[in-house]
Amino acid sequence: MPNSCKGKSSWPELVNAPGEIAVKIIEKENSSVKAIIVEEGSSVVTNFECGRVFVFIHKKSNMVTKTPHIG
Repeated sequence: MPNSCKGKSSWPELVNAPGEIAVKIIEKENSSVKAIIVEEGSSVVTNFECGRVFVFIHKKSNMVTKTPHIG
């Protein structure tokens, strides 16, 4: 399925960045999305949503562990 969402859709450069900083950057670079911090290993909904980016972080360090992307 091709990505039909508006704006930037993936942020590989934010892996190992602090979660709160990543959220600010994502929402600044694509104002159509809401970035949501989620602890690594937590359950999340699996339906695709153009307006959502999950930012997975390490529980203790609060650093981003996976490439954030729209979904």
